[in-house]
Amino acid sequence: MSGIASLQRVLDHKIVAVIRAENGDLLVDVAESLLAGGVEVMEVTFTVPRATRVLEKVADRIGSRILLGAGTVLDTETCRAAILAGAEFIVSPAVNVAVIELCKRYSKVVMPGALTPTEVVTAWQAGADIVKIFPSEITGPKYLKALHGPLPHIRLMPTGGVNLDTAAEFLRCGACALGVGSSLVDPKVVASGDLNKIESLARQYVQIIKDFSATK
Repeated sequence: MSGIASLQRVLDHKIVAVIRAENGDLLVDVAESLLAGGVEVMEVTFTVPRATRVLEKVADRIGSRILLGAGTVLDTETCRAAILAGAEFIVSPAVNVAVIELCKRYSKVVMPGALTPTEVVTAWQAGADIVKIFPSEITGPKYLKALHGPLPHIRLMPTGGVNLDTAAEFLRCGACALGVGSSLVDPKVVASGDLNKIESLARQYVQIIKDFSATK
């Protein structure tokens, strides 16, 4: 998939599920449950043991039906390994210009993390497709709105603090998409094997997106 098509898919679906757990072997089933609930964009973080192996398994099983990415990518070595394992987009908690450049070289969507206005603009000027505002659980929707005001041309995705209660407000405050972690894929729920709960939560988030889109 081209970088332009991948980016459009993120912007259309507006949910990026952040998948992490202590046992990576469980995450292929988690990815399938997310898809069953209507979430089609998901990232496997490199905090997961054997993350490249998990990426490969998810890509082999449902890669044609989802947009698969890698998160917590801190350097170019990890970035290239993720791309080779099937990642179509790369997410980082910080701004690493070399990682952004590598993603551009291979036409992969890149979402570096930033918090301050200076970091956000630096990431955008370096070629970010979306700037992840992280950690948003500290700053909340009002901070995102404050950033969006003078920087309306920059696509912003809050990550951290996005849950069923705050998701719609983040969207109203200018988020182009939502990075949703433990409030959707709770590691404790993953460990318990309660995949029905994950699917149910996915449906609730998808409905929030539908309701928001209907008001625009």
